[in-house]
Amino acid sequence: MGVTLDLSRAPAPSRDTGASAPTNLTGLSRGELAAALVEAGAVPKEKARMRASQLWRWIHHYGVTDFAAMTDVAKETRAALAGAFSLARPEVVERQVSKDGTRKWLIRMAPGVEVETVYIPDVGRAGALCVSSQVGCTLNCTFCHTGTQPLVRNLTAAEIVAQVQVARDDLGEWPSPKEDRRLSNIVFMGMGEPLYNLDNVAAAIDVIADNEGIAISRRRITVSTSGVVPQLAELGEKTQAMLAISLHATNDELREKLVPLNRKYPIAELMGAIRAYPGLSNAKRVTFEDVMLKGVNDSPADARALVKLLAGIPAKINLIPFNPWPGSQYECSSWSTIEAFAAILNRAGYASPIRTPRGRDILAACGQLKSESEKLRASARRKAAEA
Repeated sequence: MGVTLDLSRAPAPSRDTGASAPTNLTGLSRGELAAALVEAGAVPKEKARMRASQLWRWIHHYGVTDFAAMTDVAKETRAALAGAFSLARPEVVERQVSKDGTRKWLIRMAPGVEVETVYIPDVGRAGALCVSSQVGCTLNCTFCHTGTQPLVRNLTAAEIVAQVQVARDDLGEWPSPKEDRRLSNIVFMGMGEPLYNLDNVAAAIDVIADNEGIAISRRRITVSTSGVVPQLAELGEKTQAMLAISLHATNDELREKLVPLNRKYPIAELMGAIRAYPGLSNAKRVTFEDVMLKGVNDSPADARALVKLLAGIPAKINLIPFNPWPGSQYECSSWSTIEAFAAILNRAGYASPIRTPRGRDILAACGQLKSESEKLRASARRKAAEA
């Protein structure tokens, strides 16, 4: 299955669109930041690396959005930087807080380009941020709300990093804490297929994991994929991130219905690539994700087939109660059915936590994300059809 970028829906992003839109430094790599300073004539070339490191710490450790706050930078230099560059965040169109403490932000990166980002407390060491890698998705997984939204475009590395910055602004977590942080983990489990945007995902992880900035360890960053087999090895080599596989079925016939990508990369091919994932070990296990669908993939036979499929792979299995969304054809398995499924996996030696649904009341749970602009467009289309 190929990837089609529908760029007619929104203008492509640009880091520098002229005098009215100065280059935003907040998502640049260290090398790009130094080069931008020299190109703008803000600093001489011989001082660019030093100045870039100084700005890096202000941007990613202290989270500043105003050059005037950079107190160890000369006043004249700050003025020059403010005239040439920006530190602005993207627009937060909507902020919702669930009754369970989950937070969801609808973030507008550009006109018509919106993504949803979710913070889930009490996940990982302290709390996890679920970030998006694309606006929309091409995979059309039948249980996923995001899959009903066409792909608009890939997010840039800067736009991925901006989601982390927005969350930390709202959580009040600047400067970057080393201990007692509320945002301790990053999961690429939001909108889109990360491996279809691997270069930008890898560049964003470099920024997020940099120890002098946001400083979230690569061991606490997980990239979830539906199984883009040719990119798996590159993901491990480029990012050293933890791997999660959106599996949901143990045979090709069912998985092709749930995850159409399986038609291109069937289960045997996917499992071969997983076994070869760089760094795979008992200390770096693969997480397999199974959305529990009533009467579809939740039987004891399905559980035993999963044990057989994963034999020899250092793994844990997340069982995800299906999160309903308007128009879905599926129902969630009963809690007793999910517990029975988990018991079979546990007896086989696999950790198989049942993920507590979080943020369902604000459509922030797994599989429920869909940008508000697309919801409104879909609503308008329905009303027009009815009329």
